Amino acid sequence: MPGPLLHVGAQVLCSHGGFATPTVPNPRVLVSGQPTILMSAPYVIAGCLFNVSGAPVPCVTGQWTVAATRVFSQGQPLVLLSSLSVCIPNGTPLLPLAAQTRVIGT
Repeated sequence: MPGPLLHVGAQVLCSHGGFATPTVPNPRVLVSGQPTILMSAPYVIAGCLFNVSGAPVPCVTGQWTVAATRVFSQGQPLVLLSSLSVCIPNGTPLLPLAAQTRVIGT
């Protein structure tokens, strides 16, 4: 599914409102002057408030599972605003909310 490419400055949250940040930016492809994100790059999550029966079980990391099918860098797909992901240990998705809008990938 087409969508804007995610970059380091894109706003991404876990499903519980924690802020997700990419650990490995891709400096070979820049959009809006910022590095893009490869599908293989994990995200770290801070501020997740998820609780199960009063015990905290926060999202710690996030990993993209579906990304671009036609836009690659260094042999790996780039992450789109419409890409799918999973958070560890909860299995909930990352939610990309805002990204640059000039470069669209499929």
